[in-house]
Amino acid sequence: MGNVSNKAYALTCLSPIMQGHHHGTAYSDEIRRRLHQWGLHEQSPMARVPQTYLTRFFVLDDVYYEALPGTDFGGTLYDILAIFSDRFRRAALPKEDHLQSKYLVWCCNLHGDLDDYLRGMWQAIGNELRQLWEFCYGFDQVKGADTFIHYIRQCQLDASLFFVGSNDEPLEEQLKGLYLKQEFSRFAAEHQGVPAAELQQAFRAFIARVQPAELKGPSWRPGQSRP
Repeated sequence: MGNVSNKAYALTCLSPIMQGHHHGTAYSDEIRRRLHQWGLHEQSPMARVPQTYLTRFFVLDDVYYEALPGTDFGGTLYDILAIFSDRFRRAALPKEDHLQSKYLVWCCNLHGDLDDYLRGMWQAIGNELRQLWEFCYGFDQVKGADTFIHYIRQCQLDASLFFVGSNDEPLEEQLKGLYLKQEFSRFAAEHQGVPAAELQQAFRAFIARVQPAELKGPSWRPGQSRP
């Protein structure tokens, strides 16, 4: 099933941005400015949203061709005729498609049911969401968690690929796994060549400190990027 991989969910949402200005700044640029003010990692409001594996927001201004496709004999003929007139060269170029609106794009990999996630997101950072989507078409109809869920569903595109390479376990277990990986790597590096008896004693102290079976014990924090 698209969007779903066991208990993990991949969300892609494109919200069209209205044309207009806010205090002299285009709506699309104002949304971009507000995104920049959110901060990164632990400072991002998304770090407060439960069960977020990975998320990204950006403003899509348009779609662009990065290279021209291959051509047929007719295109080659136009290239030759372009020696005499640039009109022929332009005629050989492929037709470009452009977006009618700019879009606020939101991609998110999360754990669990989408509606439950969106409800928790609204409860955690509803004020930030109102500011971010303020200038998007249709968002003026969003009055609470239920209408926010409906709005995101309306803007959703099917996704078949997951960005983050992780399992589908709850976020708390994944954060604990990251913490244990970093701490054990540090332990191994610091105890190279240590006598067996001393190593065993140090390892017991290590296990007591990191508490592998306790999700509420020492762990990484949501949004944390460095040990």
